Amino acid sequence: MKILLFSYNFPVSVGETGDVLYYLFREYADNSELQIDLVTPSDDEKQHLFKFGDNISIHKLPIIKKPGKINFQTTGAMFRYAWEAYKFSRNLIRENNYNLTHAFSAFPCGAISYMLKWKSGLPYIISLQKSDIQGYDNKFLASHNFIRRIVKKIWNNAYFIFANNQELAQSAMESQPGKEVGIIYDRGVDVHDFFPNAVKTNPDYFTIVCVSHIIPQKGVRFLIQAFKIISGRYRQARLVIAGDGNERISLEQLAQGLEIKDKIFFAGAIPHENVTEYYQKADVFVLPSLEDKISNAVLEALACGLPVITTDTKMTREIISDNENCLFVKMKDSNDLIEKIEKLILNRDFGREIGKGNRILAEQRLSWKVIADNYLNNYRKIKKY
Repeated sequence: MKILLFSYNFPVSVGETGDVLYYLFREYADNSELQIDLVTPSDDEKQHLFKFGDNISIHKLPIIKKPGKINFQTTGAMFRYAWEAYKFSRNLIRENNYNLTHAFSAFPCGAISYMLKWKSGLPYIISLQKSDIQGYDNKFLASHNFIRRIVKKIWNNAYFIFANNQELAQSAMESQPGKEVGIIYDRGVDVHDFFPNAVKTNPDYFTIVCVSHIIPQKGVRFLIQAFKIISGRYRQARLVIAGDGNERISLEQLAQGLEIKDKIFFAGAIPHENVTEYYQKADVFVLPSLEDKISNAVLEALACGLPVITTDTKMTREIISDNENCLFVKMKDSNDLIEKIEKLILNRDFGREIGKGNRILAEQRLSWKVIADNYLNNYRKIKKY
């Protein structure tokens, strides 16, 4: 099966779509069933070809993006990418008998797929991004009326359309009434890199871990304030904060002022290959984020078999359930954090049962393999068509 992909962003360092494609490619690499070509913008003025395994080719086209701003999207740059990718892809199609194209955005990527369908008859899939939905993202409001007319045609001719969460799917269906939109999440976890290891847990302590970028939006300040009370009630309680950011010095000063710095370990930035051990040594993962999106660290904690305490948001509720996978807390509420952490300290068996279920959830629903298989199954449906 031969698939032609389009993405305005690649690789991991330049955007969430790049994250998705990187992990999908890890799952698809060397799969003898698949031959994949990705066409994406270059980060300089040259054209490049890279290989990902033996069966995935990444074609990077120069479209005169601003140097150092590969992820900065302007309407002009996106139109240039759409036109250059279309011309380049016509040559690829002459060389390869593709079964379908897959656009990671309705615009500009879907425009390429739409033009290729009109020219070559290739069916296509769209994976929607926030900026594709009017009112969901205000980035392109200045030119949205024109883009909206293009997007409507693109949507109407797509074989499948997918959103990466329920809210985006609902907004998409309201934006384009009568068009069915499926859901394939764009957040996954590598269950081989992140896994439980109970041997590393110290039974003499109750260890709380927070793995996060240390910035105000992550709400770590409220966790430290809650830990002041927890550490006074339970001498075995310890807090590990792994990560770095512009709020770290301020939080260290807060811990010093609350006279609990000896019970908090600020680990700093941890290399990705070493972070698993921090989860494995913990009894609970806590992230009182002020953001609506679910953190990658939450998924990693689930895969490591930890109970999770995190903020109650719509996107989080799509993936995990209160008292089943996690304990939800209110934003900016240290007292609620105290109550939920204390519940797990007093009933460790409850936390262990949640953790066991979280590992199963990660393996069965949240792994990158599951996400990759979901797309692959839909590719096969189109191939049969």
